[in-house]
Amino acid sequence: MLSKQQQAAPGTSLQPSDSENRVSFLFEDENLEHASETAAKLYKLIPGHDDWTGMRERLVNRFPNLPERPLAAQSGQTTVPARDIEDAAILEVTRAGAFTRINMVENEVQTSAQSLRFKNLQHELEDLRRASDTTPHAIWQVDSEGSVTWHNAAYTGLYNRLHQKEPDPVKPVFDVAPSFHEKSGRQRVSAQLPDNEHVDWYDVTVASVGDIMIFHAIDVNAVVKSEAAQRNFVQTLAKTFAQLSIGLAIFDRNGQLALFNPALIDLTELPADFLSGRPTLMSFFDRIRENRRMPEPKNYHSWRQQITDVIAAATDGRYQETWTLETGQTYRVSGRPHPDGAIAFLIEDISAEVSVTRNFRAELELGQSLMDTFDEALVVFSSTGVLTFCNLAYRELWGLDPDNSFADVTINDSVRAWQEDCAPNKLWDGLIDFVLDFGEKTSWDMTARLHSGAEVKCTVSRISSGATVVRFALLEQAGAPALKQPSNTQSD
Repeated sequence: MLSKQQQAAPGTSLQPSDSENRVSFLFEDENLEHASETAAKLYKLIPGHDDWTGMRERLVNRFPNLPERPLAAQSGQTTVPARDIEDAAILEVTRAGAFTRINMVENEVQTSAQSLRFKNLQHELEDLRRASDTTPHAIWQVDSEGSVTWHNAAYTGLYNRLHQKEPDPVKPVFDVAPSFHEKSGRQRVSAQLPDNEHVDWYDVTVASVGDIMIFHAIDVNAVVKSEAAQRNFVQTLAKTFAQLSIGLAIFDRNGQLALFNPALIDLTELPADFLSGRPTLMSFFDRIRENRRMPEPKNYHSWRQQITDVIAAATDGRYQETWTLETGQTYRVSGRPHPDGAIAFLIEDISAEVSVTRNFRAELELGQSLMDTFDEALVVFSSTGVLTFCNLAYRELWGLDPDNSFADVTINDSVRAWQEDCAPNKLWDGLIDFVLDFGEKTSWDMTARLHSGAEVKCTVSRISSGATVVRFALLEQAGAPALKQPSNTQSD
């Protein structure tokens, strides 16, 4: 009696392939009765257990025209080509009665090429695995149902660190917002460590490829700490600047106001909401002009160019001006460059300082005018021997004008000039010593004779701050006409 495998139609052999290296299947109706060793290993099919449907599921991607049922195949032998045109493999389907045999026939040359491509793909897969497992940040894939289908070694380490267990396919390492899954983007997430004393921060990016979502988590703890330190530093600066009486306006590299203090509001009378809206440099100066907190430009059409020049000068650190306002106030305005292209403007109300300076100058002019009315020649030297003051009588007596000298005039320079107009006298050295001496002597005098024959009494006295005043008075000689005193008064 013939076996089931020997019950074949005349002229048709349904015996299993002689070469177990080939892919071959034998079915009775839809049940798998035999599979070659190669076929069983490649497709994980077990005779007596698997059926036609299981075989077709494994081959249909490569051979889409494979019949869904063995009865759908024609009697005799038919061929089923592969999907890919470059794939020369075919399936020989031989049907005889209840039996169906499938043999896979491949071109040996193409098989060798496919084997080479397969090896190259294996090498590429190994390279990709090494790259993904050595990447310091976590990477994982999530399918349409939200399950993790793949992850790298960094993901395993991160999961163990945060959850103290091996990765769970159903529960990803981060519970990312649902809206984040719907489109590609970035989200910063925090993770509480098991010790409840430390929080880690990660930037999670997602990319959608078909129905697969690929996530990347980058450790940004250093960035978060740096941002927190920067915020604290800015807050500290803001608190410090809030106590300053000088108005401060810092503009970033884009020309927008980035930082200001309350004094700026008081000095410019600009509203806080305007400054908080981060105005540009142009609008900032325009608004100051509208508030009349800067000198009105003589030519409004050149105003924009003037402001452009101001900004350019501030960028180089060359801008410093004094603004005299209509109210009588005086502002000192300076511009300084800051790192990363920023510019800082400082506005200081120096009205009181200017008033004091003007009063001081007026008092000096008054004192000078008063001293110039004296007939006695007066000259004052500082504690270091530098001439600081002289009156009109001194200039006329000695023909000297210290104000026109480029360098400081000292007591030595003055004594040399005096000696040129006088007869020799050893006491001049004593006068120099007295001016430069910090001793307890309060006064000293000497008499000098001019080349004209007139005698001059020189009186030296110590005054405040270690300074010394020297007075020269002409002496009238008995029996001789008096020298004409220099006069600074006009005749009636």
